[in-house]
Amino acid sequence: MPSAVAFGKDMNASAERVWRLITDTRTWPRWGPSVRAVDSPQRFIHAGLAGRICTPIGLWVPFTIETFRPNRNWDWRVGGLAATGHRVEAIEENRCRLYFDVPIWAAGYGIVCRLALNRIQRLLA
Repeated sequence: MPSAVAFGKDMNASAERVWRLITDTRTWPRWGPSVRAVDSPQRFIHAGLAGRICTPIGLWVPFTIETFRPNRNWDWRVGGLAATGHRVEAIEENRCRLYFDVPIWAAGYGIVCRLALNRIQRLLA
């Protein structure tokens, strides 16, 4: 039985460019439908980084970056729960595929992930 459901989309940008966008906490509110603001001691994430995000309803929730493999993938805990994983896979020099891995128990969050993928694609255009 799979532990996560993957939602992915091809991006017409280098894997490095996409990676920089998704690891920059300043850009999260621009592409993340569930993130209105971020309070983080550092702009770019790394393993163990802790901060908090403001949800669309104004609730501040703590986060911690759990796994961090540079230019490959990262995942986090939000509100103490295992949350979305983020993966970038290069296809060509200026083309990659971005995936959000959602825990199986939160598969309905895929709608939010698809919105985020579309927003990221527009930001990169």
